Parts: sequence; structure tokens; C-alpha cells
Amino acid sequence: MRIAVVADHNALPMKAQLGAWLTARGHEVNDRGVHAEEVVDYPLLCEDVCAQVLSGSAEFAIVLGGSGSGEQIACNKIRGIRAALCHDTFVAEVARGNNDANVLVMGAKVIAADAAERILDVWLATRFRGGRHADRVAMIMALDRGESLRQPVEEG
Repeated sequence: MRIAVVADHNALPMKAQLGAWLTARGHEVNDRGVHAEEVVDYPLLCEDVCAQVLSGSAEFAIVLGGSGSGEQIACNKIRGIRAALCHDTFVAEVARGNNDANVLVMGAKVIAADAAERILDVWLATRFRGGRHADRVAMIMALDRGESLRQPVEEG
């Protein structure tokens, strides 16, 4: 599997660890940065790594930050991206299985390195369930396109 990975200055050690973990399991890792501990603006990183997913250059992206909160918000501003902030395996399984999330976001200041590996393992092993969940993802994508889900009210 082709996976694009990016981290801000808060998550460099976790990026290195997860990159090695992925490579050891036969995945192709596209390390999109950063490579130094100087402070960076994560929205730029989010835009870059999400573009990899949208272009098909990567099947998934992993975004690592301090908390992951801002990164998730930034990623989800990009049309076509469904980024999930996962601090445990349950959320990772639901994000992939029910929401067909295509970007995994984790906070290096929130979860331990071994937990990040378990979360990533569940993320990669979980397939989208489809069915009623496909209908919901279609609604999410309609919202992403700026469409309303509200039913018109009949006046009379």
C-alpha cells in the first residue's frame, strides 16, 4: 500500500517510528516532511499530504501533530478528504469501517508510540463496510460539495 506521511515539529520521532513500522510491513512510505525540529505551520503540511491522496499517489495519508486537532480541521477543509483524529483503536476502526476515512490523524503529545502502532494496524486492517454507511458517506460528500441535506419544506 502507498501511504503518504507527514509530521510537524512535535511529532518527528513518531513519524520516524511509524515510517519504519510501515516499511517493515511492506508498505511504500512517501515521507512528505518535516525533517527538522524548527516550528512549522501544519496547514501547509496538511494540504500537501492530502493532495497525495486526492491525486491517487497515495491510498492513505497519516498526519502527525502535537494534539492532532488542528491538523484534522485543516485536512477536512480540503474537498474530498475525510480525516479522522484517532487516539484509540475503536475510533480508528469506526473511522475506516463506517466513515471510509482516507486520512489518519494522531497526536504525538496525546498517545504513546506503541499505541500509535496499534491504531495504525487497526486502521490498515479495517475495510469500509459499505451498506448504510455508504449512504452516510455520500451525504458527507454532498456537504463537502456545499450541497444541503435539508429537505425542502412544503408551504401550504
